[in-house]
Amino acid sequence: MIKSQAASLGFDACGFAAATPVDDEAVARYDRWVEQGHHGCMQWAAGHRDLRRDPSMLLEGAQTVISLALNYYPARFQPSDALRVAYYAYGRDYHEVLREKLTKMAHFIEEITHCTTRPCVDSAPIRERYWAQRAGIGFVGHNNCLILPGKGSFFFLGEIVTTTQLPPDEPCTMTCGDCGKCVEACPSGALDYQGAVDASRCLSCLLIENHDEQLPEWVGDVIGNRVVGCDECQLCCPHNAHAVATTIEDFAPTEAVMTLTRERIEAMTAGEFKRTFAHSAISRLRYKTLLRNTALATGEK
Repeated sequence: MIKSQAASLGFDACGFAAATPVDDEAVARYDRWVEQGHHGCMQWAAGHRDLRRDPSMLLEGAQTVISLALNYYPARFQPSDALRVAYYAYGRDYHEVLREKLTKMAHFIEEITHCTTRPCVDSAPIRERYWAQRAGIGFVGHNNCLILPGKGSFFFLGEIVTTTQLPPDEPCTMTCGDCGKCVEACPSGALDYQGAVDASRCLSCLLIENHDEQLPEWVGDVIGNRVVGCDECQLCCPHNAHAVATTIEDFAPTEAVMTLTRERIEAMTAGEFKRTFAHSAISRLRYKTLLRNTALATGEK
């Protein structure tokens, strides 16, 4: 019933995992990532590590982590003269869309089980890809994205932690094997073959999360025509060769994204930026950050 409800709400995958503490190897790998400074400017990633290890700390009496995935691959793409926006930010802010759908799912679960739930969409320190793999909906690729077998990686993830005890699905055991297309294609050398990413070198992180007035000088050499994020490690992935466009209307590209030229950005005021991207993930960049990125962008694909 829960998986059927997930499908009716537009989710492309739904799986269950027992809400046990994160395994020691995964904890150690995450700790090393932080200690090496590979979380870059995302200082929040270094905090709440105790909560990241144990979902029962997010919800007392937690028995199950439900992992869900929602396709955002676009049916239409920006014209060639537009400055590039990563696909995830084409439409309405995914936080809003996922939160609405997860809330509906949570209410449904509570109604049929009389148990407690906690929906999570970037709103709690929970290890999304770890739980998605444990719940059997995908595996973490060399590009550090969750890859759904047969569907690709252009998916948003959300979780519902619940006190309902559900039969766990078999974890996904697939890997990228010896494929290294994303590692080779990464314009800034941020990837390795261990499924980790050095966020201090990742263009997506630097262009979105880093709000310093200036970025490292080398960014100008690799930024190309990107101003919001970077999809390179997904675009080259063989698992995305046959990606299917999303049916979620909220993720359709907005007119603002489709017409995002250098001239339009440079003429934009702070107030116009706020109004234009009020319900877009682009708002996370901030006005001055978008101007900074635009000044660096070369216009080359």
